Amino acid sequence: MAHRPVVTAVLASIATAFAGAAVAVAAPASDVLVSVGSPPTPFSQNKQNEPAVAIDAAHPGVVVAGANDEIDMESCAAGDPATCPFTPGVGVSGVYFSLNGGPWTQPAYTGLTARDCLGPAACTAHDGLIGTLPGYAAMGLVSDGDPALAFGPRQGSNGTFSWANGSRLYYANLTSNVSATKDGAAFKGFEAIAVSRTDDVAGAAASHASAWMAPVLISKQSSTTFSDKEQIWADNASSSRFFGNVYVCWASFRSNSRGNAFPTPLIVARSTDGGTTWTSKQVSPATDNGINTQPDGCAVRTDSQGNVYVFGIAARGGQQFQTMYRSTDGGAHWAGPTRIAPVTAPGVPDPVLGRPTMDGIAGARVDLAAGPSVDIANGAPTGADATDQIVMTWADGRAGLNNEQLLWTTSTNGGATWTSPAALTLPDGDRPVYTAPALSPDGTDLYVVDNAFTTPYRTNTKDPRGLVGQVWHANVAAGVPSGWTSLDRSAVGDPRGTSQNGLTAEFLGDYVYASATRDAVVGVWNDAQNAADCPAIDAYRASLYTATPINAPDVLGSCPVTFGNSDIRGGRWADPTP
Repeated sequence: MAHRPVVTAVLASIATAFAGAAVAVAAPASDVLVSVGSPPTPFSQNKQNEPAVAIDAAHPGVVVAGANDEIDMESCAAGDPATCPFTPGVGVSGVYFSLNGGPWTQPAYTGLTARDCLGPAACTAHDGLIGTLPGYAAMGLVSDGDPALAFGPRQGSNGTFSWANGSRLYYANLTSNVSATKDGAAFKGFEAIAVSRTDDVAGAAASHASAWMAPVLISKQSSTTFSDKEQIWADNASSSRFFGNVYVCWASFRSNSRGNAFPTPLIVARSTDGGTTWTSKQVSPATDNGINTQPDGCAVRTDSQGNVYVFGIAARGGQQFQTMYRSTDGGAHWAGPTRIAPVTAPGVPDPVLGRPTMDGIAGARVDLAAGPSVDIANGAPTGADATDQIVMTWADGRAGLNNEQLLWTTSTNGGATWTSPAALTLPDGDRPVYTAPALSPDGTDLYVVDNAFTTPYRTNTKDPRGLVGQVWHANVAAGVPSGWTSLDRSAVGDPRGTSQNGLTAEFLGDYVYASATRDAVVGVWNDAQNAADCPAIDAYRASLYTATPINAPDVLGSCPVTFGNSDIRGGRWADPTP
C-alpha cells in the first residue's frame, strides 16, 4: 500500500512541533541499578542486556522488568579460560520487581544453574539457585531471553475479565530444548515462543516459584523453525470490546536448516482465556528475497476500543519502511500493511561481524530490524480518558554516519495518517542507537528513553567510546508535544567493556523500554558505566580485522575483574509538570 499523505492541519502542526523540538539541559543522574542481582564479576555472569518493563495499570506502583541475564552461567574460568560459552540448559530470562514504588529486587528460584562453576573444572548444568524465570527445566525447556512483559486483568469464574478479579503478569520469551536429541526434545525446531504468567506478583518477587504458572508454548514449530523477536501486549482498557485479550507477535524463520532463515512471515497469536490457550495467524506474506522483506521484529498495542496494531520494519523495492497491520475484530483478521515512514538503518556493515555497528569496528551490533518502538494513549485501566494517539520512535541513519537522529512520527486517527518523520534535537554529540516512547494513558505526557553513543565512529579499538541512557519528557496538547526537558542522563560508560560471549565484539542487545502512568514514567536501558575496558580484548578484536588474527586471551587472567559488567539501569520519574 502506498504511503498516505498527511492531510490534516493537526498532524501538520505536530510534525512542525517535532521538527523544532529541543531538549533542555540534562538533569543530574538519578537512575538506579535495576539488575540488582548481577555480580560485578566474573564474566559472563555480570552481563545483562535487552531490558523490558511493564506497569500494572490497575496498581501503578507495581512494576516488573525483564532482561537477558547471564547470572546463572558458568565463569569463563571454567574449562578453556579463553572461551565464555553459554552453559547448555541454563536460562537467561531475568526478572526484577519494584512494588509500591519501592527498590528493585531480583528473586532467587531453583532450576538448572552453573553460577557456582568458577573453574578451572569444566561445567555441566545442575540443580541450584537461579535468578531467571522458574519452571522451564521441569518442562525440558530453557528460557532464552528476548523478554517482553505486559499486565492485564484476570478472568473471573463467569468467563469475563475485570480488574476487580485482580491482575495477571505475562512474560513472553524465547525458549529452546534442554535435550539435544530429537527424541528428548519438548518441541520441534530451534527456538520457540513461551509465555509465563503469575497472578501473585508479590509472591513471585519473594522468590516463591509456585507463584508462577507453568510456561505455555505458543508458537507452531517445524523441524526447521526459529521463532524470534517476540513482543506481548494485554488489552488493558476495560472500555475495549476485547478487554483481557492477550497478543504476541514474532518473526517465524522457517528454513533455518538451510542457513538463510527464509522465508520469514510475521505471526500474531492471541489468547482469550488469560494465556491458557492460543491461536496463531500469519499476518505478513512469507516471501523474503532481499528486495522485498518481511518484519523480523515487531511491536503490538491496543487502543481504548480494542483495535489491535502490530508494527514492523519491512523492505519494499529495496527501501525499508515502518509498517502497520491493524485488526478491528480482536486479532481474528488483519488489514495491511500500511506504509508509515521510510527508514534508513544506522551504522555501517562490520566486515568481521557481518552486521552493522555504530560506535566503531568490533562495536555493538545495531539491529534496526528488532522492531519499532510504539505506544498508544489508551486510557488504561478504564479507557475513559483515552486520546488513542499513537507515537513511534526509532534511531535513523539517513543523515549519515555520526549524524544519526532520533526520529518520530505520530497518528491521531487510528493509523490512517501519520506525520512526516521529524527529529528530536539531542545534546551535541549524542548518536541515538535504541529508543522507546511512553505516552501517559490520558495522552497528556510523552516520555522517550534512549541509549546513545557519545563518541564518533572509531576505526580502532584503542580510543575510548561513550554510551549513555537518558529520559526525556514533553507535555502533549491536541496531539502536539512541547516543552521538552531531560529527566535523567546516566553516567557515561565505555561500551568496549561489554562483550558477546564469543568475545569478538561488544554487546548491548536490541532495545530499551519505557512505560508511563498518568503521573510518572518508568524507563530501563543498557548501561556500561561499571564495565571495565580490557586492552587484551581490544587487541584481540583489532587483530580480527587484519591478515594475522591472534588467539583470544584468558579473559579473567588478562582483563580487569569487571570486564563485561553490563547492567540494566533505569528508574521512575514523576511528571515534572503535573
